[in-house]
Amino acid sequence: MPGTKRYQHVIETPEPGEWELSGYEAAVPVTEKSNPLTRNLDKADAEKIVQLLGQCDAEIFQEEGQMMPIYQRLYSESVLTTMLQVAGKIQEVLKEPDGGLVVLSGGGTSGRMAFLMAASFNQLMKGLGQKPLYTYLIAGGDRSVVASRERTEDSALHGIEELKKVAAGKKRVVVIGISVGLSAPFVAGQMDYCMDNTAVFLPVLLGFNPVSMARNDPIEDWRSTFRQVAERMQKMQERQEAFVLNPAIGPEGLSGSSRMKGGSATKILLETLLLVAHKTVDQGVAASQRCLLEILRTFERAHQVTYSQSSKIATLMKQVSTSLEKKGRVYLVGWRILGTIAIMDGVECIHTFGADFQDVRGFLIGDHNDMFNQKAELTNQDPQFTFSQDDFLSSILPSLMETDTVVFIFTLDDNLTEVQALVRRVRGKTTNVQALVHSTVGQSLPAPLKRLFPSIISITWPLLFFEYEGSYVQKFQRELSTKWVLNTVSTGAHVLLGKVLQNHMLDLRIANSKLFWRALAMLQRFSGQSKARCIDSLLQAIHFPQSLSDDVRAAPISHHVQVAHEKEKVIPTALLSLLLRCPIMEAKARLAAAPSVCEVVRSALSGPGQKRTTEPSETLQPGVQ
Repeated sequence: MPGTKRYQHVIETPEPGEWELSGYEAAVPVTEKSNPLTRNLDKADAEKIVQLLGQCDAEIFQEEGQMMPIYQRLYSESVLTTMLQVAGKIQEVLKEPDGGLVVLSGGGTSGRMAFLMAASFNQLMKGLGQKPLYTYLIAGGDRSVVASRERTEDSALHGIEELKKVAAGKKRVVVIGISVGLSAPFVAGQMDYCMDNTAVFLPVLLGFNPVSMARNDPIEDWRSTFRQVAERMQKMQERQEAFVLNPAIGPEGLSGSSRMKGGSATKILLETLLLVAHKTVDQGVAASQRCLLEILRTFERAHQVTYSQSSKIATLMKQVSTSLEKKGRVYLVGWRILGTIAIMDGVECIHTFGADFQDVRGFLIGDHNDMFNQKAELTNQDPQFTFSQDDFLSSILPSLMETDTVVFIFTLDDNLTEVQALVRRVRGKTTNVQALVHSTVGQSLPAPLKRLFPSIISITWPLLFFEYEGSYVQKFQRELSTKWVLNTVSTGAHVLLGKVLQNHMLDLRIANSKLFWRALAMLQRFSGQSKARCIDSLLQAIHFPQSLSDDVRAAPISHHVQVAHEKEKVIPTALLSLLLRCPIMEAKARLAAAPSVCEVVRSALSGPGQKRTTEPSETLQPGVQ
């Protein structure tokens, strides 16, 4: 078959019941594995979904040996040691700020986390009367913060060019490249460039797979694979010229959905490391493991505080799912930085669940002028790039329907008069309003505002007595808690809508090369058919109604991604074609007539003569399906 070389790294499909025996599941990166906790996620009700996803989030904090004894964990000595070493390098820049810069970089969710943290630490420095030293890079530029543009992370050269721009004229630059699965070419190129220019650059790679599980397929516009880049960094770490921070945090509750645990763990690890660097340099003391552990434990407590509201989270999930089922829309309206978390959650539903950009959308109430690198990129753009208070008032509020749900996200330190006024205006259009409210012990929601909400997720935080970083730890806790709630709600709502098979995102949009390979793996897993047949079916579904010529088959993966990105239900179409041994046109017709994607696939899986089922085989090892 033309183009066969491009697929050499893909393992042949194992026989049913032999996924573990064949070494397939063992070789799958941790961030792509199926989590045994959620193997029946698609059969759970809202309350159970919250419980299961909460348990998955708790795995971030599990000690070494509790779950995956062969991998280092967040609290492992080796990880804490590397965190301290990186904090020391950050301190060197903070002590001599002239010509210094700290760059946080990534694609998709990782880039959005970079954006969030750069804004936070620049704000911290301004509050101390210091010159801000942080910037962020996100594949595709600022528009990728507020819209789904995942394909832009596939270029190593794009990453390098963006890094050169922000680092021009700087003398010392720490570059923290974030790639949850150790897979994004955008980051790989930057890390390689830094290693070639160590007089100025110090590369730090953050991800959550062992280096041996980093992506090893060729990067189309670069000389090295991601794994080769990471291995080179490991060697240079011996001389402290590069660092790799890669604790395992367990598989995602929704297989491969790195916006969830991957994004949360990125935030936890980097905010801890950076806050310790700032605290100790300002106090003139050395950073210590004790400083790291104090802050890490506050994030761990944030998990407990957040999921103590499980029943209310489930109530919100059901409301969101009902709105989407009735073709209504969901608007997440957040004040200040919590609005940014809301925007991120809405954007990430697009490629995760194949959702329309209007299905779940976030809006930011308040000033955001200092947050973006290139604010001009976001002005006078298409509707998918709108996210501000003015946008909500002018474009959304007038057209709100009773089937829509609006979630208000704020703290009791925000302007509650402003909150109340907007809630009243929204209630004139729809009664489906709910709130996620953060308060500190001793604060209470005013009765007139409280009466406007039929249901409130109210999260009360204890007072923190850290002399220096207390207010920032609490700010970070509230952001993380909001992320956990919104991720759980939007994921669970789509599970309830039948968008998930077992714990796999069957209806994801193939927006980059990583998702292309994930799609192929799902076809192999659920159809049991050969690698060649699965590749052929995937390409047919992508390029339909065009026939597969030799030229199309031999095209680079980026070409297939470019075509697939504009199409819906590519993976379910390919899978049905394989299971029913029918043409793509017939598979598409069956999907169009079905009440949900997963329902028609389940029916096909349980049909006569099928090797695979949606039930985990009894012969498999725990966690393998």
